Amino acid sequence: MAHLELVEKKDVSSFRKMAIGTWATAYDPTVYGTLSVRMEKSLKYIERFREVHGVRLTVTHLVARAVAVALRQVPDANAILRFNKIYLRQHITISVLVVQTDQGDGKVDLTAAKIEEADKKSLKEMAAEMAATIEKVRQRKDAALEKGKSTVSMIPFMFMNLFLKVLHLLMYTFNLDLSAFGMPKDAFGGVTITNVGSLGLDIAYVPLVPYTATPIFIAPGAVSDEPVVEDGKVVPGKVMRINASFDHRFIDGAHAAKLARTVKEMMENPFEQFDKLD
Repeated sequence: MAHLELVEKKDVSSFRKMAIGTWATAYDPTVYGTLSVRMEKSLKYIERFREVHGVRLTVTHLVARAVAVALRQVPDANAILRFNKIYLRQHITISVLVVQTDQGDGKVDLTAAKIEEADKKSLKEMAAEMAATIEKVRQRKDAALEKGKSTVSMIPFMFMNLFLKVLHLLMYTFNLDLSAFGMPKDAFGGVTITNVGSLGLDIAYVPLVPYTATPIFIAPGAVSDEPVVEDGKVVPGKVMRINASFDHRFIDGAHAAKLARTVKEMMENPFEQFDKLD
């Protein structure tokens, strides 16, 4: 008699398959932190931006832009490890996780839409590019991503751990371009953002994913009504928590503090920090 009554799940997404092959152990160098930001001005800025430009701006766009600027100010955090040595990225690439539900009920997949040179683009440019990229990804018209998923789907479960380790070794340790073999170039960038607020969560921490070589994962939470203190008085306010997971092997508290200060300053003073709305 079996210890448990089990039925193998057959319809496993490529993301879930890769997740199973990624984490062989719970031991990792991740540090977690949460930054609380006041959102009254950002929400007004988003509303005004939509009126002026007719572009559907969201909190995720603001966070992505703020993080890109923060990375420019803290270049040591925009890096990867190769042969146990730190290598600084020469470009700032941000990725946003996108949900794909086009395969039917119960078949949800995740993929990443990336924005290259994110620190050099205006918020309007970033919003437009992100919208086009996300739409392309959701319609499964990103040939590189789809080819990569097709490649992953052919790898047996028992070999996924080995496959992802070899993939990381070739793409990041040896720094080889494997796009000809269906592996998209730098698919996740130096920072990955996933908005857990859309799930109704205030706080959630995303685990680092070793094969991506991405050292920072950002998870903005939901904007909630909370009591806050202004001039010694308790007043109603709107607060959002930006949750982060980062690789402590080469990002320490000093880096994280400067990144957090920059993001907080931009999110709480959007009219001065983001695109001018004349």
